[in-house]
Amino acid sequence: MKRNRDYSTAALLLAMGLASTFACSKPEAVAERTLRAVRTVVAETSAAQRIRTFSGTSESSLQSRLSFKVSGTIEELPIEVGDNLKRGQVLARVDASQYQLEAQQAQASLVQAQASLRNAESSYERIQGLYENNNASRGDLDSARANAESGRAQVRSAEKQLELARLNVSYTRLRAAEDCSVATVDVEVNENINAGSTVAMVNCGDQLEVDLAIPEGLISGVDRGMAAEISFDALPGETFAGKVTEVGVPGQDSATFAVTVAILDQHEGLRPGLAAEVLFQFASSGRDDLVLIPLSAVAKDPAGSYVYLAKPAGDGEAVVARQGVQLGELTELGVEVLSGVSTGDLVITAGVALIQEGLRVRLQEGASQSGEGVSAAESQEG
Repeated sequence: MKRNRDYSTAALLLAMGLASTFACSKPEAVAERTLRAVRTVVAETSAAQRIRTFSGTSESSLQSRLSFKVSGTIEELPIEVGDNLKRGQVLARVDASQYQLEAQQAQASLVQAQASLRNAESSYERIQGLYENNNASRGDLDSARANAESGRAQVRSAEKQLELARLNVSYTRLRAAEDCSVATVDVEVNENINAGSTVAMVNCGDQLEVDLAIPEGLISGVDRGMAAEISFDALPGETFAGKVTEVGVPGQDSATFAVTVAILDQHEGLRPGLAAEVLFQFASSGRDDLVLIPLSAVAKDPAGSYVYLAKPAGDGEAVVARQGVQLGELTELGVEVLSGVSTGDLVITAGVALIQEGLRVRLQEGASQSGEGVSAAESQEG
């Protein structure tokens, strides 16, 4: 009886398992095909120009560092940064006491020299009369003449000393040579300064310019008279015409060349000290049929540089094709392709690391666009 009971239990469990299996089993769902979405650009030709932008600061074309011609202690400094100065206006004054005393001493020396000259000339006239009457020797006459000439020389020297002393007195006042604005003030009242030390920097005139540092690899394309386009952060949306006026030489420890660009346009918002961006267009290889693509589209392996092209397959889909390329120069519009890509090719710009030759992909709607100004896009998966 017990053995029959065990067989019945086993049969029951087997039946329950089979029923459960058949009840749970369903036809397998067909996996829906998912395609990776890619972004592309249309390869286009360019005017074969390299656009370069350099940063600088607007400055007055007549910028001057003002300094005293004499040393002394600053007694007066009636200017502040931003002040507008008129021609001849006093910017600063140093203690003139010493130079006034020197002028007085030079005046006294001149008076003494003039008195000595009068005596010498009087003596010469008297001896000349005696000589004519044979009452004086030739030697006496020559000596009197020499004394008179020496007296005249001493007077001339004293006059020059007095002129110099008076100039030094005038140099104790620093004046504006033109109508200017104060850019910096580098001294303070009661400060002792030497001749030639900068007291203030001023900007004179209405003409503004921008000083730039151009690397040696591009300086050969910069010449005097070259056109440029200038923009300022402080004046958004505004652009100004510029022209290269000076091309300098590199510094002792620098590989850049100093270039000055004059701002040709006038604007009430322009002033010295504004951050500027100066755009140049440099001629490239002399060809106008080069293809430009974004740098983000280019990959490289031991076989060389390559891109992935999207070969349209209809219904918004495409097949990926790997294409080796020979690259030219990198520009702000993209990288030049000397061979491997033709005008009109769809170049994949996003998700390059996630695709491969022969993969079927979906062209992202609205993603095909001109290569001009295109940056790396985000890769997306369907």
